[in-house]
Amino acid sequence: MIKKRPLSKKLVILFIVNLCFLYVNAQSNKSVKFNVIAFYTAKNDEAHISYVHEANRWFPEMAKQYNFAYDSTSNWKNLNAEFLTKYQVVLFLDTRPEDPEQREAFKTYMDNGGGWMGFHFAAFALTPSAIPQNWNWYHNTFLGSGQYKSNTWRPTAAILRVEDNKHPATKHLPKTFKSSPNEWYRWENDLTKNPDIDILLAIDSTSFPLGTGPKPHEIWHSGYYPVAWRNRNYKMVYVNMGHNDMDYEHQYNKFTTTLSSSFASREQDKFIIDALLWLGTAKKNGK
Repeated sequence: MIKKRPLSKKLVILFIVNLCFLYVNAQSNKSVKFNVIAFYTAKNDEAHISYVHEANRWFPEMAKQYNFAYDSTSNWKNLNAEFLTKYQVVLFLDTRPEDPEQREAFKTYMDNGGGWMGFHFAAFALTPSAIPQNWNWYHNTFLGSGQYKSNTWRPTAAILRVEDNKHPATKHLPKTFKSSPNEWYRWENDLTKNPDIDILLAIDSTSFPLGTGPKPHEIWHSGYYPVAWRNRNYKMVYVNMGHNDMDYEHQYNKFTTTLSSSFASREQDKFIIDALLWLGTAKKNGK
């Protein structure tokens, strides 16, 4: 009887290395579904800075999992027609463009079927303030929300209700779910009266009272508050989430500790990624 000679250790290692190479090569040869570019500033509010850093870690992981490409930049000069031709979806993580040419380039991009998702402070505008409402198309026509009116404090989780369960961004969600902690915004305009706006998520009444104060107006006890919506005339989704809770009371060496994560809710994360996948693959105006 002929005895089988065991494979040498070197041959086994070589075999494993070759398998790994073939797998990595196959993965790299997969064509990405779409390209995403995230713009951010990350210079002012520490909660927004914390969120931007977290988002720039989370989205690349999602890109690997769902096969899209993710880039990010703090250089808003890149918001121009030539640069945007490389991308199917633009994200505003924490702010908006201020330069008139950048604003016009973004409007042209959206008018021609580009995709956009904005988070939290990207919709903020208040006159008078350091960020006045001086971009009527963006705040009133595109977002529909108008100016910022007020917010809850401290950042807390809320029970969110799905308002449109047929949209690709929400169809895999339960009727209600618990969000990640957030500072929730109230707006100047009533979005329910805007025929172009499709509200996707709103705060459920079981969330009240929402906020802890200490100021009474920072705690909401009733009302209707949309927190995610789309404009039917564009391929866009605005998401009110994007403000982490911070330990402002105890700073160590000028460093403020992050107390919460904006990506700690499985259902909220599912909503964000499904919205992004829809934006990256849907035709013009989301059809």
